[in-house]
Amino acid sequence: MPISCADTAFSASRDRFEQVCSFLGDQEAASLTHSELEQRLTVDLRELVRQLYQDHLDLRAVREQRLDDVVDAEGSRRASVESGHVRPLQTIFGAVEVTRLAYRRRGERNLCPADAALNLPRELHSHGLRELSAIESSRGSFEEASEAIRRITGGQLGKRQVEQLAARAAVDFEAFYSQPTRSQATVTEGALLVLSADGKGIVMRPDALRPATAKGSKAGHRQAADPTVQGRETQPETDGRGRCRLRPHTTGPNPQRHHRARRRHGPASGTQGEQQVAHRERGRQRGDGHLFDLRGGPTP
Repeated sequence: MPISCADTAFSASRDRFEQVCSFLGDQEAASLTHSELEQRLTVDLRELVRQLYQDHLDLRAVREQRLDDVVDAEGSRRASVESGHVRPLQTIFGAVEVTRLAYRRRGERNLCPADAALNLPRELHSHGLRELSAIESSRGSFEEASEAIRRITGGQLGKRQVEQLAARAAVDFEAFYSQPTRSQATVTEGALLVLSADGKGIVMRPDALRPATAKGSKAGHRQAADPTVQGRETQPETDGRGRCRLRPHTTGPNPQRHHRARRRHGPASGTQGEQQVAHRERGRQRGDGHLFDLRGGPTP
């Protein structure tokens, strides 16, 4: 590729950068407060990055070379090539256009190797917007996620678009959790793999309950909502909506935990050590089944 083409590839970005510098040097910028400058630079710099993105894509389009061995999934060779095929892409910086070569075959869909090199999505929105939609959707409603994306990117995504992007981001959920979470190499020799349960459980969505649990939960709710039922003794101890939470971990020496314990309790030596021993002994006595009344000592 000629050197002049590489030198002029980012000319639009340079012009945009010079505009920002020129604005900051003018008297108009000198009269703004710091918050007004932040708002103005947020918009200007986002547009500058979007232009850099676009210039880079244009440069890749110029550098793309024609391939002679492009075949489709059925093994058919694509010998007909057309240049100048453009597709839009909505990114976290704004809208850009991707220009690439299209390998054609009559009656078949065009193949664009540049799309695979860029790992472009099939839809309009980039993977960055898909990830951002999934993160913000997990924090609240889709409307709140749409507003958060607007604040972060400056672009507008509708509620339905955010919901669809979050759903696409979750298609690999089952495949991710089917993979082993730890390898044998990470477990040291002599360590035990322990599974602990807190006995409380996590409240599940009604559609995620098992049939027997859902039936019991409905019965419990009907009993609790019955106005003829009086007293706590007749109400169920649990609504049946929880599922026990398990946490696997390994045993073994933990220098950080030991260091934190020594720093918190201090060495058990001298007068301080005797006080700690006495304090622990009083705690054990209180845990022996004795009930204490804060107003007058232990109760019988």
